[in-house]
Amino acid sequence: MLKVFQKVVVVFLLSTVIISCNQAKEEEVIVPKAKPKLVEFGFNIHDFNIVNDTIKSGDTFGSLLEKQNLNGREVYDIVAKVKDTFDVRSIRKGKPFTILRSKDRTNKIQVFIYQPDKLNFYVIDFRDSIVVHKKAKPLMFKTRTIAGALNGSLSETLQNLKVDPALATRIAKIYAWSIDFFKLKKGDKFALKFTERYINDTIYDGVDSLKASFFEYKGKKVYAFPFAPDANTKKQQYFDEEGKTLKNFFLKAPLKFINITSRYTKNRFHPVQKRWKAHNGTDYAAPTGTPIMSTAAGFVEQAGYTTGNGNFVKVKHDRTYSTQYLHMSKILVRRGQRVTQGQVIGKVGSTGLATGPHVCYRFWKNGVQVDALRLKLPTSTAMDSKYKQKYMEYMNPLKRELDSISEASKK
Repeated sequence: MLKVFQKVVVVFLLSTVIISCNQAKEEEVIVPKAKPKLVEFGFNIHDFNIVNDTIKSGDTFGSLLEKQNLNGREVYDIVAKVKDTFDVRSIRKGKPFTILRSKDRTNKIQVFIYQPDKLNFYVIDFRDSIVVHKKAKPLMFKTRTIAGALNGSLSETLQNLKVDPALATRIAKIYAWSIDFFKLKKGDKFALKFTERYINDTIYDGVDSLKASFFEYKGKKVYAFPFAPDANTKKQQYFDEEGKTLKNFFLKAPLKFINITSRYTKNRFHPVQKRWKAHNGTDYAAPTGTPIMSTAAGFVEQAGYTTGNGNFVKVKHDRTYSTQYLHMSKILVRRGQRVTQGQVIGKVGSTGLATGPHVCYRFWKNGVQVDALRLKLPTSTAMDSKYKQKYMEYMNPLKRELDSISEASKK
């Protein structure tokens, strides 16, 4: 009888446990997980219905608003209110825009966002009163130091190293007075330290600045370090490892891309006149319309046309030096005009006695025509000695870093 009673108790307890578990399951409440907050342009995107699109041909700010169930009068009032802070005529075809609409039955426009470029955006907020804000996405800067050897052009070499090839143009400008990049050879070594921009930490936005560099040129390393001697102006110039400025008094050539077809000589067979005569300049071939630059600052002494020279410009730089540019297709300066170094003064052509498009570059020293390629030209003012120690302290660690990574790249 006792054993039977014990079995009944055990069965009762087990039944009670099973019933309790089932009740617990029935009473369990599953709470849905909240959507993670997704912030773009300063708004939680999950709070709105989203429209992402680009400006189409014929779109205007007003026509885009009319598509959001706003009548003509409402659109007129909105345009009138925002015109002082947002130029509605500035929207351009292909640029992205975003519309945030309410999630209720009205699906009413709340915010209009226009992106004129990758970094900046305008927010037109309609929710309370109409307010316009111009904002910028957060920028992050990363520094890279690379070294290698030229394999093709500088832009091609940089592209192969996953560097924005546009940096090549900036480098060519910095070294314009020191290096003829068309004379660099395959295998010439270089090292670069530069910063790159990233939008929202992830979107690459190109190279921001060059911090240090060197290029092997004619067997010698030519260094460049940015430095602002005058702390008041903060205007940076590029100097070498000895504190000498890279900016010479004259550019190496009047064209950015150089193809020398005829050099200065006292005896050349003229291709048009068909006779031997002196050629007192250097011919640089280039397509018609290529910009011609003044190789130094000065004023235009002559600008006009002659049968032999064609359209030409002559620039007087100081009491000692003058330069002349012949056979232009177009003259872009006038006599007496002040010009700066690198300023475009005309376009390549084949006017006058010329068989094809080129610029004949002539150089005068003390009134006598000389060979510009053989002349040792003056440099600009050296760094003031009072800044020299500060510069050397700033430059030396950068130079060591460039040299170190260049040596490491050879291994």
